[in-house]
Amino acid sequence: MIPALMPTYNRADLAFERGEGARLWTADGRRFLDFGAGIATSSLGHGHPHLVKAIAEQAAKVMHVSNLYRIPQAERLAARLCETSFADSVFFCNSGAEANEGMIKAVRKYHAENGHPERFVTICFEGAFHGRTLAMLSATGNEKYLAGFGPPVQGFRHVPFGNMNAVRDAIDGTTAAILIEPVQGEGGVRPASLDFLRALRATCDEFGLLLALDEVQTGMGRSGKLWAHQWAGIEPDVMSSAKGIGGGFPLGAILAKEKVAQHLKPGTHGSTFGGNPLACAAGNAVLDVILAPGFLDRVDRVARHLWRGLEDLARRRPEVIEGVQGAGLLLGLRLRPEVTNTGLQDAAVAEGLLTVAAGMNVLRLAPPLVITEAEADEAVALLDRACQRVAPGAAKAVAAQ
Repeated sequence: MIPALMPTYNRADLAFERGEGARLWTADGRRFLDFGAGIATSSLGHGHPHLVKAIAEQAAKVMHVSNLYRIPQAERLAARLCETSFADSVFFCNSGAEANEGMIKAVRKYHAENGHPERFVTICFEGAFHGRTLAMLSATGNEKYLAGFGPPVQGFRHVPFGNMNAVRDAIDGTTAAILIEPVQGEGGVRPASLDFLRALRATCDEFGLLLALDEVQTGMGRSGKLWAHQWAGIEPDVMSSAKGIGGGFPLGAILAKEKVAQHLKPGTHGSTFGGNPLACAAGNAVLDVILAPGFLDRVDRVARHLWRGLEDLARRRPEVIEGVQGAGLLLGLRLRPEVTNTGLQDAAVAEGLLTVAAGMNVLRLAPPLVITEAEADEAVALLDRACQRVAPGAAKAVAAQ
């Protein structure tokens, strides 16, 4: 008999009762170090006092009024996001998939309003993940996710990740934009090189395309800068954000330059819940913390410390780990074929560490941005023990004792 909660996830048998910082506790008292952060979403960790206070105070006043009226909290958050990014205007929604959907609509509307409705195709990359809606499944292009849902939505063309020749070969008179994640999260924590991002920007300028960035997972400080593309010294024309932007409260955003945003007039796009007072109170509280002097510098410092620890772990456990990849506090352990990422994920849980599996047999680490160097060291030690559990021959060694 089917459970009341639709079984669309293979959920671990863990139910958390409370959290503090990078720690979570189950109802039966087990403690875990959280290096998954709700899939890179709990950016300030659990129970952050400033975020909790902002949400509680706003909830006691007004939570939702709809976008039929002005929402001062959304106006303030939009202004702050524009001040700290390339954008001139922001649209708020509830999730990354919605932000990406709206971003593609904005891209198509831009070209249509400029007299080129035939330009509606977006170039995407193999290994991408842009969400679970029908259109974003098509943008993702993964056959496993598309199976059973009818023909893919038109308008997406896929090329190999990091291949500039393939990008240029894919451009024709129907091309509207190039869409890329600065680091492919679900696709194996694979970072695009900074030179590749710069080349994409130059190519968009050359052919009159829009550069659309999916920073749902990489944005809001996860890379050590507020936005991951800033490491490359480029600006997109339009960008999506979600996950960490609300610190765990559902919130998504489309950030756009005026030349794009001006075409999303009343009636062209909308969201009932998007940018409501409660969500934007959370977003402003998260931004308060991330923009505080020294915060991003500390994220970068701790991330580099964690990277060094993981590289040392890879050297010590070559029978399990082939290498380390990613950027900032979005890192992946690339595993040997004999070891599965779900197997190492389960072994880490047994040691008290939460992680997230990713594509290409990679174990993803995306801890809260507030972790300390000591917690990074603890995670590496727990992973070391987990590697011993799954190393080829480990079961035989245990049986022989």
